[in-house]
Amino acid sequence: MQKLSLFLKDSWSEMRYKVTWPPYSKLQNSSILVLVGALIFALLIGVIDLAFDNAMEWFYNAF
Repeated sequence: MQKLSLFLKDSWSEMRYKVTWPPYSKLQNSSILVLVGALIFALLIGVIDLAFDNAMEWFYNAF
């Protein structure tokens, strides 16, 4: 139990004093970039899914 307590104290200390956190504006820009990238990726996957769905529907109706 003592090792766990020491680990948590050291982790907290490292997160507080040794980690450099980005400024809020840079964090906002990164978040927007990730959001836009995820939306583009989702749209791309949606278009591919729609194309496959239409192709499979055409194929099954053809035979």
